[in-house]
Amino acid sequence: MARMGSHAVPRFYSSEPLFGGVAPEVMEASLLRLAAENERYLSELPGQAGCCKDCRTVEFIFLLAEKWHLDHSARYQAVELLERFMIKQVEQICKSPSENMEGTKGGSSRSSLKEQIYDTFVLRLVSCIQLASKLSLHYNIVNSNTALKFLQSLKYSYTKQELLESELAVLETLQFQINVSTPLAYIELLLEVLGHNGCLLPAKPLHQMCVQLLDFLYLEREAIYDTLLKTAIENSTPSELQVAKFLAVKEDFMLLAVGIISTSAFVLNPEHWKQVVEHLNCITGITSQSILEFSYAVLKHVLGSTTPKQQRRK
Repeated sequence: MARMGSHAVPRFYSSEPLFGGVAPEVMEASLLRLAAENERYLSELPGQAGCCKDCRTVEFIFLLAEKWHLDHSARYQAVELLERFMIKQVEQICKSPSENMEGTKGGSSRSSLKEQIYDTFVLRLVSCIQLASKLSLHYNIVNSNTALKFLQSLKYSYTKQELLESELAVLETLQFQINVSTPLAYIELLLEVLGHNGCLLPAKPLHQMCVQLLDFLYLEREAIYDTLLKTAIENSTPSELQVAKFLAVKEDFMLLAVGIISTSAFVLNPEHWKQVVEHLNCITGITSQSILEFSYAVLKHVLGSTTPKQQRRK
């Protein structure tokens, strides 16, 4: 195995993963599985990908997750569940017949779907957080009473039955395939592999920094990826085609994980940063240039000054 990477140590259950206890063959199998999952998603990427990862929605989910004492894994899972659910909803609208000049029933059906999505958005968001809490393998599950109390505080008058039906609607729409890997799973496995391969930076502080930067990236996603696109094409005004092609970059979890680890390593210890980048390149095959550009884009928004690009020129 050239050097490895992908899913982390099972979280049974501490708020932080324990590194250093995974056999090499398990790491390799996990890396292959996550890499295949990532490639499969990118090959089937819907045009609406990213539609529900705007900063206000992500912040809403993060604040609710914090209010309900959920860990970072659950908050990322909730964002990804809501994203996938909303894409399915948008696709359903697109498949509905458009309204013709006489204003047919098909048009009114599409309008009704839009209104339903708008009216139930907060309810579906809460359902995604509930489902994510149940996938996190810990005891802070968001039960119906907690969720209803919150919705009532926003002046919604949902019943417990409607809340259960909302969870079921999300599950059915996603065909019960809700246990999708989040970027944190990629990060944690790659950190495990880095430790196995002799990375000089200890995994625990690196993991803590990665989580902070991953939060930041989720909240500043559009701005960071806009910087990354302009850096990659060396042009401040990308064409529509370049923006469209860049969608696959924005949805690439392996690249995201590698970029976040690289950035974290630079923040913690710039002296070891180059070694970490070389390891990540060897583990994933992602070029050092791509890793460098990603770190530059993140740090430009975090620090606004010293960046890997500047460091490289010294």
